[in-house]
Amino acid sequence: MAYLSLGSNVGNRRKHLLYALAQLRADHATVSMKTAHFYITEPVGGVVQDNFLNTAVAIDTKRSAESLLALVHQIEQAQHRHRFIHWGPRTMDLDIIFYGDEHINTKTLTVPHPEAPNRRFVLEPILEISGDDRAIQRQVSDWLAETDDHQQINKLS
Repeated sequence: MAYLSLGSNVGNRRKHLLYALAQLRADHATVSMKTAHFYITEPVGGVVQDNFLNTAVAIDTKRSAESLLALVHQIEQAQHRHRFIHWGPRTMDLDIIFYGDEHINTKTLTVPHPEAPNRRFVLEPILEISGDDRAIQRQVSDWLAETDDHQQINKLS
């Protein structure tokens, strides 16, 4: 099971997230997918920008981690993602947080995602959907207990 974090704070945020979710669900390699609620979250990193709409997915996929990363980048590009400002505004941000119990550290991919322990907007939605995945629940719960992140995060119904 892979866990992805999704966020948008430019344009029609909900539309961007729904597009990404539809693309992930429609992918030929997706076996099943579980989606968290949407959350309104404050931006991090010090760049003045609008709040984000975030969610997370647990996806059972036949793709390798690198192939999943390629799909994530395709989805971001289709939503006109630009990387002009680090931690700046973006139409779409998709990150692979966990890929099973694998630890990956390549030039293009680090899993678990190195910023995840510092981001409640990543951790809370993943905790919501981790269900029977006790290892992920334990890891995410531990990170939530230790994080210094106190940003505002509001779950939408």
